[in-house]
Amino acid sequence: MKPLILTIIIFCKALFSYSQDIQKQNPTAQIDTSAKVIHIFVALCDNKYQGIVPVPTKIGNGHDPDNNLYWGCGFGIKTYFKKSKEWKLVKLQKIDSIRLERLIFKHTAKNYYLIADAYNGRYIKQCTTDFLRSSSGQLKDTIRINNKVIGISGNAELMAYIGHNGLMDFQLSEAFRNTDNKTRDVIILACISKNYYSSHLKSAKINPIVWTTGFMCPEAYTIHDSISGYVNNETNEKIRTRAAMAYSKYQKCSEKSARNLLVTGW
Repeated sequence: MKPLILTIIIFCKALFSYSQDIQKQNPTAQIDTSAKVIHIFVALCDNKYQGIVPVPTKIGNGHDPDNNLYWGCGFGIKTYFKKSKEWKLVKLQKIDSIRLERLIFKHTAKNYYLIADAYNGRYIKQCTTDFLRSSSGQLKDTIRINNKVIGISGNAELMAYIGHNGLMDFQLSEAFRNTDNKTRDVIILACISKNYYSSHLKSAKINPIVWTTGFMCPEAYTIHDSISGYVNNETNEKIRTRAAMAYSKYQKCSEKSARNLLVTGW
């Protein structure tokens, strides 16, 4: 079989598998509403399939989560949160060729779960779409942890996107209108995310806790410290301050610059 034909077949199978998985979702079955959920959508850094300034090959391979800049590296979601004293890893799952890994964390003091999905960098458009659908309530799902069912995607309280701003590379014609009159909290750590995402989310009824006005590096310390404030029920402004202080510390920039970059609200 010719390599091109084989590649097309594998690609089609991956999309079919993902479609079947979406269709099997059970969005509301016996959800434990006492547990609150944060769902992070991570588009793995990818030199080949994303319009980014190239990074070293090893950390810019979008189908290698273990070594990826936004996942397995020292300041990647997987590594950083596993080292956090605030979160305990409950489970690591391999899902499919689009969502390569899922991490499930439990907060050590609060009744919060954190779900982080690593999307193959090639499928950044799917990751972006899933995040936007979840933010508007169009996409809802559940997962079972031991004997407990918790809500993820649009059933979560907070959704976050981490990675390259794919909206710089492609357009989405889909309308992401709110479906259930529920306001969802969102954090979008990608370059110039307020400018690019606001038009897609204007009808989604979201509460933008932190998003960006310029170019940035969406490593895990910013989302980690933002979430630390979120689980303590802090105001948007206090959470934004936490994000800015973390970014200033690790990026070695002034706090003023970080606060100009990381903003809250519309």
